[in-house]
Amino acid sequence: MKTFLRAAVAGVFFAGSLAQAAQVTGTVTNKTTSKPSAGDTVALVEPMAGMAEVAHTKVDASGHYSLIRNNNAPALVKVTHQGADFFADVPQDGAVREISVYDVAPKVDGVSIEADVFEIESDNGQLRVIERFFVHNTSMPPRTQWSQKSFEIVLPEEAELASAQGQRPTASSLPTSLKLQPNGPKGHFAFNFPIQPDEGDKDTQFTVSYSLPYNGKFTFRPQVSLPAQSVGVLLPKSMTFAAGVGSTFQTLQQDPNVQTFVAKNVAPGKPLEFTVSGTGMMPREEQGASGVQGQEAGAPSGQPGGGIGAPINTPDPLSKYKWWILGGLALVLVAAAAFLLRKPAVIPAAGAAYAAAPPAVPSLGQTAQIHATPAAKDSSLLNALKEELFALESEKLTGNLSPTEYAEVKAALETVLKRALKRN
Repeated sequence: MKTFLRAAVAGVFFAGSLAQAAQVTGTVTNKTTSKPSAGDTVALVEPMAGMAEVAHTKVDASGHYSLIRNNNAPALVKVTHQGADFFADVPQDGAVREISVYDVAPKVDGVSIEADVFEIESDNGQLRVIERFFVHNTSMPPRTQWSQKSFEIVLPEEAELASAQGQRPTASSLPTSLKLQPNGPKGHFAFNFPIQPDEGDKDTQFTVSYSLPYNGKFTFRPQVSLPAQSVGVLLPKSMTFAAGVGSTFQTLQQDPNVQTFVAKNVAPGKPLEFTVSGTGMMPREEQGASGVQGQEAGAPSGQPGGGIGAPINTPDPLSKYKWWILGGLALVLVAAAAFLLRKPAVIPAAGAAYAAAPPAVPSLGQTAQIHATPAAKDSSLLNALKEELFALESEKLTGNLSPTEYAEVKAALETVLKRALKRN
């Protein structure tokens, strides 16, 4: 009887596992040659399981692949082509559309910086800086630039690095936490990360966060490794900006809460300098408060990350990270301004009246409120949470998080993810 019961229970579990199993299918095309990328390795990756590769296969002669997915956990498909990895998100139905890969070279013609954007604030005797690089790859035929020094940057010698990320230009791209490689003199670093060809208006993005000692005044001397269409600076209203001798910056009045300055057509080796003084923080508290209040009132939030609030009637694992959440919401303003910096048509010519410029692009929050349906908002939230889990696992693998920090942050994100899934 016991044997029969054990067999019956085993059968139930086996049936359950079969019910969970599903195919993940798609195609892989080499966009450099416009042919199927036969022979490339394909892996199914689970971000919530430490980026574990849970299934493998090869691309067949016609460019197709098929993998078995044993659960509904968030997953990615990773294709390795000529040593470089290319990713695509796996939707719930398992049907991954075409994945594009490109031939790889250490240096590729057509790579340039669209914008190098500094986001600066001061706090407790320090400057906190987030520097974002938007990197074009318009190579023809399209190829990926990738090596141990795919993209080189120069930070102030005094900089204390906090984090670094890279993000591919694909529609389902996820930010990846990276370790910068020292690259010569102090402050010189390099990213070991592929610079893929642009996809539509999306290009490769690199982000570094660092702090600087601050006595109320600091001079930046940016150095770009590639020709840059724009170098932008975003500051709180309470801080002061001054361009250095020989440096030309224009003022953009895109947002009443953030000062924006931009220098155009900056070449490698060209002197560029600016000084910031005073104190001030980006207006994160106002942004965070409005988003949280909207959730407490039961109204759907149109802001990115809407719904990431303290779970009701449950322990709040996010309490330690509220500063991080509020900071992320504050970057709505900053991201909108940074996006506008990348569009030359929006920047008025020197001496031209601002009223003559094209209408400003709506902020990210406004766009979401106008166009997003409730289902789309839920989908955006789930995608944002999956991106954060992906970044978390990357930080763990690169050693940027201690085991304790990893466990605490993962518990927080998983709590919100579970609540979001229940709403769907």
